[in-house]
Amino acid sequence: VTVDLKNDLSIEGVLVSVDQFLNIRLDDIKVMNVEKYPHMMFVKNCFIRGSVVRYVRLPPDEVDTALLQDAARREAQHLKQQSTKKTGVAA
Repeated sequence: VTVDLKNDLSIEGVLVSVDQFLNIRLDDIKVMNVEKYPHMMFVKNCFIRGSVVRYVRLPPDEVDTALLQDAARREAQHLKQQSTKKTGVAA
């Protein structure tokens, strides 16, 4: 993945973990703008606080769009069923 930070630093690496606050841990990182941040050349892994993340870019060939669409469809159906149970109105 590539993580773009609010300070215009872009870091590419292997996604190890992410939490609900968008805190991200990357291994085998490469800094995209080495000329501007030469001290980052020697860093191999990092933890990125979620509040400094601008974008997270995933490689298009790694994203299974059919799986995402199916998951979104199931989530929408589940939410619809939840709201129907709460209101007692059949859809």
